[in-house]
Amino acid sequence: MRIDVLTLFPEMFASPLGHGIIRRAQEQGLVEIVLTNIRDFAIGEYRKVDDKPYGGGPGMVMMPGPVFDCFEHVQSLCPQPGRVILLTPQGAPFKQAKATELSAQDRLILIAGRYEGFDERIRIGLGAEQISIGDYVLNGGELAAMVVIDAVVRLLPGALGDEDSAKDDSFSNGLLEYPHYTRPETYRGMKVPDILLSGDHGKIAQWRRDQSLERTRQHRPDLLDDRASLR
Repeated sequence: MRIDVLTLFPEMFASPLGHGIIRRAQEQGLVEIVLTNIRDFAIGEYRKVDDKPYGGGPGMVMMPGPVFDCFEHVQSLCPQPGRVILLTPQGAPFKQAKATELSAQDRLILIAGRYEGFDERIRIGLGAEQISIGDYVLNGGELAAMVVIDAVVRLLPGALGDEDSAKDDSFSNGLLEYPHYTRPETYRGMKVPDILLSGDHGKIAQWRRDQSLERTRQHRPDLLDDRASLR
């Protein structure tokens, strides 16, 4: 997979992309992540990328010119067209199902905005889909792009040490994940549930399903409503 990120602050990505699973996935050739600075495609002495909105109002809006020029340059670097995504609060909520869907793509092109948002012609002209990582507003789309990259890359075949590691993750089956325990068996008076020490894999699997369902019922009952609506 190739992931291109168009951003005004490529330096923000150095640490998140340089550690853990994402670093190893790059070293193994599972993913190539390319950062391109939108400001490099701005014209004029001050490399201006934003301007006041037509019709008045607060804030500044990202101009279409630098974004289009940057996108066309990035597009020319690879023959695959890529799936174009704007990171914006107006987007559809980013969920595990979307991460799974995106992990099957050969190329993603993520565009991180700043200021008050994008000139609408960027979305229209690039045919981009919009994704939001939550119902809140950040200073820019860089952190959202990092979240998408992190969620997608870990789903690439070979990225995790065990191919089954992601199967029981929270949200993968529409439920929250069951609780985990490791050594020691007793810590500060808290003991590992006896069922996990029994060696009965059938009963352990059933316990985990029950725990997953109960956790979801307590903390995210909306997920159960979603499951019911799909039946």
